[in-house]
Amino acid sequence: MTTCAYCGRANEAGAQFCMDCGKPLTKTAAAAMKAATAGASGSPSPLPAPVSDPDALSVPSGNVPTPAAACPFCGQATDGPLPYCPHCGRRLSAPGSGPACMRCGSPVGPATQFCSTCGAPLTDGSSGLSRPSARPMPRTDFTVTLVVLDESGNPAQTYKSTKRDTTIGRLDGDIRFPDDPFLSPLHAKLSWEQDRLVVRDLGSRNGTWVFLTEPHRLVDGDLLLIGSQIIRFRRLGYPGPYAADADATKRMGSLTPNADIAQLAQLRADRSVRDVIQLSPGRDVEIGRERGDWVFPYDPSLSGQHALVRSEDADFVLVDAGSRNGCALGVRGETVLQNGSRLLVGDKLMRIELAS
Repeated sequence: MTTCAYCGRANEAGAQFCMDCGKPLTKTAAAAMKAATAGASGSPSPLPAPVSDPDALSVPSGNVPTPAAACPFCGQATDGPLPYCPHCGRRLSAPGSGPACMRCGSPVGPATQFCSTCGAPLTDGSSGLSRPSARPMPRTDFTVTLVVLDESGNPAQTYKSTKRDTTIGRLDGDIRFPDDPFLSPLHAKLSWEQDRLVVRDLGSRNGTWVFLTEPHRLVDGDLLLIGSQIIRFRRLGYPGPYAADADATKRMGSLTPNADIAQLAQLRADRSVRDVIQLSPGRDVEIGRERGDWVFPYDPSLSGQHALVRSEDADFVLVDAGSRNGCALGVRGETVLQNGSRLLVGDKLMRIELAS
């Protein structure tokens, strides 16, 4: 068996091209594909011209597997359900046609009992084949309602969008708040992707924040909004032993605790560091306005006991301690939103409402 380096499909020994993705498996096949590409610009192609419509080899709708047939491009014997010829790499069938594994979608041959890609049993009928379930229809309803909340958490404004993408900004975008100086001109974007609503920050100065509804396992570089404090989580790694200097002089320094592996840093508006607290395995850190290991008595938006950074072996988990204003995570890349999710863009707190 030869495993394709591109898609991981197991191919029969001697195959020149992957029967699943059509990529070359050998240097000879790669050279032939390169020559064929060059042939498209004027030089003769080493592959014979097609003699029939390649889609004519698609497997019929029943569960009876298509018998072996000749490739219409190179003439060599092929297994009908395969999307690509293993000899010349040309497509034999329309994408997604033919018997396939119900788990991973890989094409399967006749009388196959287990998928050669993921090992799943193929038990649909006496043929031993499974056909993929019907593909879900693409989403056509992109309705999302953004409810702007006031300081008491009551609805103040409502915006409804039926577009696939909805942008938010101070000067540009589908939804604009020209009176909000904390918003960037174009701040964030909501998008429907794979039937999920996701939010992306568009390089704004103050970031886009999604409030947590469950404990969050901290990742290096996470930015947290706790009250009005912006806090950055950093990984430090396990400290090693400090060797003596070349003249055998040992260094002085605190050894307790001796396993600080992460830190939380309070950031100023210019993102410089004001205060830092160290994190070590087995040590929980409570954050609040009045009580805890790290207190901010000057921040009225913090609850008396606001959040807990819980140690779980070498990981740290942020848990809201029943605070009034919650804890938010800065958006990096895409963040999936649910019905009822709250996000902060500039000075605007919004609640997401999705059509049921």
